[in-house]
Amino acid sequence: MYVGRFLVAAPGLASYRVSSRSFPNRKVIERDGSLTVVPTADAEPTDNPYVSYNCVRTGDRPGGRRAVVGNGSHVDPIAEKVAMGYPARDALAAALLALDFEKDDYDTPRIAAVVDAETAYVGTVRRDALVVREVTEPTLVATYEKDDPEPFALDADGAGAAARELYDHAFEHAVCAAGVRVDTDGVETAIHNGE
Repeated sequence: MYVGRFLVAAPGLASYRVSSRSFPNRKVIERDGSLTVVPTADAEPTDNPYVSYNCVRTGDRPGGRRAVVGNGSHVDPIAEKVAMGYPARDALAAALLALDFEKDDYDTPRIAAVVDAETAYVGTVRRDALVVREVTEPTLVATYEKDDPEPFALDADGAGAAARELYDHAFEHAVCAAGVRVDTDGVETAIHNGE
């Protein structure tokens, strides 16, 4: 099954995977403290604004460390609102509503999560809805087919294992993945580019 880009989030842990039929030549890199999806050296040039973006941003906020995970340019305003002290639910809702679904040929939903050591929220904005939920167990939301948050069996216990588990999942057209773990000691991030 092809579900496009997807994420799984739970308190303390999140992972994101790029799955793509149209732009498979991408990887995740660490840049300026964020994990960023970028074209590989052999990718065809494109002016598509949805190909490159920060997919994981971490930072401090009142009450501790947080991570924001998502499939596009909305990750940055969500992270900025969280850093300013917005509640996770409000940061997700405000940014997703403001940017709306992607204006591409498929009206691709935007998906995101905000995770700290104790809580996790997932959100999506699609043509027909804005959905933001607090979750207490691993929860998946994808751009296609599974665009409403649903429970997901994630067995990983760290950022690297979470990235690898999502990359290896049976959903079609895996390109690259990122993982993040947030606990009282700090934030751990990991990248898996299928190498």
